[in-house]
Amino acid sequence: MYRRTATLGLAATLALTSCGTQRAGAPPAPAPRYEASVTVLEGHGHGPQLCAAVAESLPPRCGGPDVVGWDWKAVAHESQSGVRWGSYRVVGTWDGARLTLTEPPGAPERETPPGEDFSSPCPAPEGGWRPVDPARATQPALEQAIARAGTAKEFAGAWVDQDYLGERGADSPDANDPARLVLNLRFTGDLSDREAWIREVWGGALCVSGARRTEAELNSIQEQVQSGLGEAMITASSSVLRNQVEVGVWLVTEEQRRAADERYGAGAVVFDSVLRPVG
Repeated sequence: MYRRTATLGLAATLALTSCGTQRAGAPPAPAPRYEASVTVLEGHGHGPQLCAAVAESLPPRCGGPDVVGWDWKAVAHESQSGVRWGSYRVVGTWDGARLTLTEPPGAPERETPPGEDFSSPCPAPEGGWRPVDPARATQPALEQAIARAGTAKEFAGAWVDQDYLGERGADSPDANDPARLVLNLRFTGDLSDREAWIREVWGGALCVSGARRTEAELNSIQEQVQSGLGEAMITASSSVLRNQVEVGVWLVTEEQRRAADERYGAGAVVFDSVLRPVG
């Protein structure tokens, strides 16, 4: 359930934009320019639009902000069944809903997103990770341990770590054997009795670590941010590994970052902006 009071406050705060006074007779400041490497697609009833994600169909589908000043004759592109698309680096001004090109599109700049780090934050015990009771290092015991941890109001998330397997990694035939996994559980507050509590049901390798925010708090923050941003939001998810809510938007402002930090605490919400200032 959304919290209407909090949501309205968030929406109002995130809508703030910086304003400044301008001396009479001074020339207006040039509009800031932004860039992005994205797919541009036209078809299915709409004109050229920016795409943050593309449906894997042929022809593909996507939707996003309109691109003003686009000319398909000036760029190499693919075309099928009345749909035209391609990947480009685009540069232009942003009015909050549309990108107006200020220079011709170019080749996209490829970025490799960082992979998730599932490694355990606990130091490996002497002799390496191994079960303390192999008879209780089974799939049912693993599921029972995670379910038990989830009943705590301080629960902040769970994941399993295969990284310690080294080069064998996920390709190893026994990579998913519970006896060869490290169960990671996170809690807020005092951790002193947590390991013994989980050890009542789980005999495999175990890492218990602390967190600033519970899983319930992260989910609540995500719901409020989603409601507050509305169509300005592209994606939103809660990261157990980083203990934060990650939000994708077309363009994030410093006012939005500050508003989220003030409302939820520094680092609770992290924005990923598709459009970035040129230079």
